[in-house]
Amino acid sequence: MLRMFLAVTTMALAAWTGTTSAAEATPTSTPSATPTPSPSPTMTCPPALPITGSVTGATTTSVTISYAILFSPPCGYNPPMTISLFASREDAQRWQAPVAEAVSGPERNGSVTIGRLVPNTEYWYRFSDAEGRRDPYLISSARTAPLAACRATATIDARWGSGFVVTTTVRNTGAQPLDSWRVSWRWSGDERVQTVWGGAAETVGADVTVRNASYNGTLAPDGVATFGLLVATSAVPDGLTLTCDR
Repeated sequence: MLRMFLAVTTMALAAWTGTTSAAEATPTSTPSATPTPSPSPTMTCPPALPITGSVTGATTTSVTISYAILFSPPCGYNPPMTISLFASREDAQRWQAPVAEAVSGPERNGSVTIGRLVPNTEYWYRFSDAEGRRDPYLISSARTAPLAACRATATIDARWGSGFVVTTTVRNTGAQPLDSWRVSWRWSGDERVQTVWGGAAETVGADVTVRNASYNGTLAPDGVATFGLLVATSAVPDGLTLTCDR
């Protein structure tokens, strides 16, 4: 009986010892945390127009538009830029039916002249880059100059050491009658108007404007009027470069 008790006890102790050793021999693994990847930085563009433009010149058949590219991609553009002209603001907003286009040079600050336009006509312009990206912000207008309504020519009738007399002829070069006209020019030296007949003179510094008198402002097509000046000066000029309009 005692032998049986000892045998059972010995077997139980052996089984308990083996279980404990196995548990101690096998380490318990602790799961490691998986690192969370950092989000990619988001590009923030400055709150400013990527390109600016303005009209810096106009003739009867052309407009000159100057531009400045402020930012490069992705916030802006790289030259060359295409300037598109539209007949109306609605067409410009929709980017439809451009009437003329021109491409800039490689400068980030430059100007473009677009020709073969209609006199005294308003156009609307927009910008796009070489990759076809259309600027969504800038829509502005440009107008060609009107045709001259008249032409003025000056003839120096007499001259002496301290002055001269000049007669100016004004001609209506348009297809419609004129009800008024004015002729403007700039003196090249110290000239001063002493007397005027056939018109009313206004001088601001070196700039002179002569408007029609009350009796010679209406001109039929190809009609003419004249006015004269007595001018004091220390050196008589070779001639005058005149501008005439209504």
